[in-house]
Amino acid sequence: MRLRKLKDILATRWMLSLTVFAALLLVLIVVGLLKESWAILSIQPLNRLLFSSGWNPPGEFGMSVFIQGTVWVTGVAMLIAVPLSVLTAIYLAEYAPGSIRAVVKPLLDLLAGIPSVVYGLFGLLVVVPLVREIATAFGVASNGYNVLSGGIVLAIMVFPITISISEEVIRTVPTGMREASMALGATKWQATKLIILRGASPGIFAAVVLGFSRAIGETMAVLMVVGNVFSQAPSSIFDPAYPLTALIANKYGELMTDPLYRSALMFSALVLLVMVLIFSIIAQLVLVRMERRYSLG
Repeated sequence: MRLRKLKDILATRWMLSLTVFAALLLVLIVVGLLKESWAILSIQPLNRLLFSSGWNPPGEFGMSVFIQGTVWVTGVAMLIAVPLSVLTAIYLAEYAPGSIRAVVKPLLDLLAGIPSVVYGLFGLLVVVPLVREIATAFGVASNGYNVLSGGIVLAIMVFPITISISEEVIRTVPTGMREASMALGATKWQATKLIILRGASPGIFAAVVLGFSRAIGETMAVLMVVGNVFSQAPSSIFDPAYPLTALIANKYGELMTDPLYRSALMFSALVLLVMVLIFSIIAQLVLVRMERRYSLG
């Protein structure tokens, strides 16, 4: 009996240690990036680094253009991905027959496992020419390497995780709620819209947050199709952009013997991490409010 209790205590403490270590990883990453960024932060004011648009090493490291590029590409990707993903999840959970679901689900899992460089090549071969034709149809001169191309590629990459999680959340809504609403005379769509989506909305929102986190941190596929022009920030979806992820990937190998240059790139990684953290905190607050609202409702 004592041996079983000892094993239970040891297992509990071991799992607690692993949990604490996993939670501390984020703190260690932030501390490490902050330490590496201190060289640039100690000689240039924070507002100049964040809001200046000039990137001229070794003396000027303004990141405004890159931050705006990140926001533009990620925003376009989510505008495309969220409605399509949610509607697809609703169809798979509520309307699709079992045979279609059995085919689509493995395909979604396969999409989630495709390397990002393959998505980038798909963007080069298919998305960029398509966007070039779209821009021409609107009377805009563009080579296809722009915000819209990056947004479309990112949206495709976000589809699998958002659809899969949303579909699973919708299917967890109790069957009794569906049956009760339809017994009162509601149509299939009315029951889905007013009852099912209401109950599943916190989970769907969480799926969107995960999709956003995937999109904002993506590197390879984005830098292959977005244009990588940092002379100015994009003003439309047909303008090229230069996200922070592309900056880090493209410039990390350049002038790494210069401590200030290296520190600036580390600071850009810290800015990207802080952007994700801020969004995640806001999303968590919204999620808690949604859960309270619907639990009371």
